[in-house]
Amino acid sequence: QVQLVESGGGSVQSGGSLRLSCVASGIGFSNYCTGWFRQAPGKEREGVAAIDADGYTSYSDSVKGRFTISQDNNKNTVYLDMNDLKPEDTAMYFCAADWAIGWLRLLRASEYNYWGQGTQVTVSS
Repeated sequence: QVQLVESGGGSVQSGGSLRLSCVASGIGFSNYCTGWFRQAPGKEREGVAAIDADGYTSYSDSVKGRFTISQDNNKNTVYLDMNDLKPEDTAMYFCAADWAIGWLRLLRASEYNYWGQGTQVTVSS
């Protein structure tokens, strides 16, 4: 059974930083594509960052230069380092994974079948 568990969310002030973690069981991240998505109340789920099995990364324009996705295959964990956080980054953040997603589709939520429960990030001004 595949399980993804996110952690690291919290409340920070504008300009602050957080590191989100996503630990997987039942799959190995080294063979999967993994993405971070976020959803604010009343808004659609948005792809933020993703990494494929070859280490190729993709970022949404809204976080490019501020967020970094990385993975530690030994720990079967994917990270999202978030710097210079802004109030508009406030959302529930989800980790997702699936097999063999084309690099042009890495930020599409519909491409992923495995999802975590999410971790809340709140940024105050």
